Amino acid sequence: MVYFFTYVVYFYATALAFLYVLLMILSFYKTRRYRSHYSAREEDYLKNFPDEAPGISIVAPAFNEEVIIYDSVNSLLNLDYPKFEVIIVNDGSKDKTMDILISEFELEEVPYFYVYKVYCKQVYRVLRSTNPTFSKLIVVDKENGGTKADAMNAGVNMAQYDYFINTDVDCILAEDTLSKIILPVLDSDKQVIAVGATMRMVNSCTIERGRITRVKPPNRLIPLFQETEYLRSYLVAKMGWSMLNAVPNVSGGFGLFDTQVVVATGGFDSASHAEDMDMTTRMVAFMRENNRSYRIAQCPYSLCWTEGPPNIRVLNRQRTRWGRGMLQFIIDHRKFFLNKDYGRLGFLVMPYIVFFEFLAPIIEFFGFLFLLFLLLTGQVNYDTFWMMLLYVYLLGLAVSIITISYDLILEKLYRNFSEYLKLVVFAAFEAIIYHPLIVIFTLRGYIQYLTRSNFKWGQMTRQGFSPSNNANTVKNNA
Repeated sequence: MVYFFTYVVYFYATALAFLYVLLMILSFYKTRRYRSHYSAREEDYLKNFPDEAPGISIVAPAFNEEVIIYDSVNSLLNLDYPKFEVIIVNDGSKDKTMDILISEFELEEVPYFYVYKVYCKQVYRVLRSTNPTFSKLIVVDKENGGTKADAMNAGVNMAQYDYFINTDVDCILAEDTLSKIILPVLDSDKQVIAVGATMRMVNSCTIERGRITRVKPPNRLIPLFQETEYLRSYLVAKMGWSMLNAVPNVSGGFGLFDTQVVVATGGFDSASHAEDMDMTTRMVAFMRENNRSYRIAQCPYSLCWTEGPPNIRVLNRQRTRWGRGMLQFIIDHRKFFLNKDYGRLGFLVMPYIVFFEFLAPIIEFFGFLFLLFLLLTGQVNYDTFWMMLLYVYLLGLAVSIITISYDLILEKLYRNFSEYLKLVVFAAFEAIIYHPLIVIFTLRGYIQYLTRSNFKWGQMTRQGFSPSNNANTVKNNA
């Protein structure tokens, strides 16, 4: 058993290392091709010829977001694109979210025949602004649905354009977001059903009236670790998978979706705790089942900044929910696993999710316990132990450093190199401080799902974007 488990861990770690090296190579070529293919000329063309620009609906659910709602809506309204609408879905907020929206954006209820194209909880009213400055803004006031998916469905029902952005109100979007995110759709000979982009931490960035005026790495430890983690996920993993047209999921924090395909699949699953992965998978399955060619694209540019967990307690709630969602997703969609009828979804995406996303924390946890057993029983070969440990550590660090260099080459968002160096320095401690927490919280999510614990979305402490917002508020998505 000792030798068997040793070889299992060895070959698993080797396969994981090989996979990341492969994704880094694919990501490099994909990013390089993306930069040369899509330039400012294409973006300017959409602005100079607005009739050629496809309309885009932006859907952002809000629940108890009084601290950030004003800056967030301003950020969305300030986007530089000729044809778009902003749909804020007030999901039964109990704080002053709705009052702020009404007063700051001069809203009033309008008569509207609301059509439930996909299921969501009851919609009470639809509001629009009396001020022409905010003519693109629509607010949907509805009964709380308990999950973001239900609120997203309410927004999808309102969307009038062929494409919509799925985002959160704690996100700040770059002004050129819509111009950049739509280019892969216009350029593809296949139907593009979804497009993702790089997300990063807004913590410590300077925000003025919904615009990011200064991008800075987070000052707090947890968001700082998560900044590098996000860059790895988007710039390496998802960009690499996009080369194979096998992106596992388009993030629920930010992504462009084909409205008709989402409606055809029944909308977001309100019972899912991983609604973004679930939605992406069901869209791919729908296209395969109807013999339609499709593509899921990934944009390497940083287009969305989100507020990361400020402390371990909030990180625990976030990753526990993600763990529940992961296990729920695998069980709900087990029929796709190694199913030849679903192509890449069956033979690439699902095996990757099962073996390298789901099993990773389990193998790491039991591997650590196994290592303690070997140490206590004196069965460790110290001549190779330190060499193997250093090899694994340096490999993980190398991936992080290469990822940071990708971001630096792609677009230098930080003002000086010392801020990039800060990411590199703390990446050296990620495997020791941050990663063990992720393993524990993810396993806790698995256990909660298996024991059918009372699932709640938990609370998210909002810091706020404006300098004046020093007080925290609590978001309770139960």
